[in-house]
Amino acid sequence: MVRCPACLLPLPKRGFQPLAEHLIARAGESDPDHVRWLNQNLSRSRIASEELVRRLEQYFDLGERSLGDWITRRFIAKFFGEVPHPFVLALQHPSRGTLLGYVLEHQHFLRQWVRSCAYIMARTDEPEVVRYELENLLVEFGTKDPAATAHYELLLRMGESLGVSRAEILATPPLPATRRAIAEWNRIATETDWVEAMAALHALELIAHRDLVREGATVHYFDPSILEGDTITPASRAFLREGYEADLEHASEALGLIERFARASGREEEVQATFLRSLDLFDDYLIARLERGEQFEA
Repeated sequence: MVRCPACLLPLPKRGFQPLAEHLIARAGESDPDHVRWLNQNLSRSRIASEELVRRLEQYFDLGERSLGDWITRRFIAKFFGEVPHPFVLALQHPSRGTLLGYVLEHQHFLRQWVRSCAYIMARTDEPEVVRYELENLLVEFGTKDPAATAHYELLLRMGESLGVSRAEILATPPLPATRRAIAEWNRIATETDWVEAMAALHALELIAHRDLVREGATVHYFDPSILEGDTITPASRAFLREGYEADLEHASEALGLIERFARASGREEEVQATFLRSLDLFDDYLIARLERGEQFEA
């Protein structure tokens, strides 16, 4: 079985011909997700089925690369290419509005994040994966270590430092793009194989990986200089530093687990497709952060 990277529909595993036919049919019906995926990844003009099959084969081919490397390269191309993602550009030296857009939308993302981690943990029999997800749950939402502050708490403190009360932050519903994205991530976590869910979820942690510039990213997630001085609030620096200074070994551990268990289960192509779907959801969600931030710019 393979999946469509635009809608995750399972398709017969007979090469890429069924996927090509599906993409052509759905694009012919002007379905926005399928048109977008074809335009952004393979061709902006209509191409014949045979040519589409050839391009799909090339696109998904790992060649001499590992699955983890393929995921990293695709992530960099999507968010850190010659023209970085608009939110990444805005976060280089963020305004108050950009940071508040981050807070108000990201609180919803993190709530779904821990649910997704819990679903993965509940659906796997692999002790390594269980331990990894438990660690993520503690980092995001709490630990018994009095010297540590949960990531979610740091996010709320950033919002408060920017002049929005915790009550208002928690009472603000997500924008439509965020709502759609977290609903889809929930579907991935509950309906796809757990290793696919891991790829959809943990590959997104690459966004703040400070070593991506060595791998070809044109910029960091934000200009590291903002962690010094007073251009942003101390609470904002604390939140951003948490991701920037995260253990690099931890950042790559998920990719190693995904790669190993995808290969063992023969689900590499499914993992690739589900990861690609998550990239588009993340793209839309980052734009929602900008849209929310615009409400505060005036």
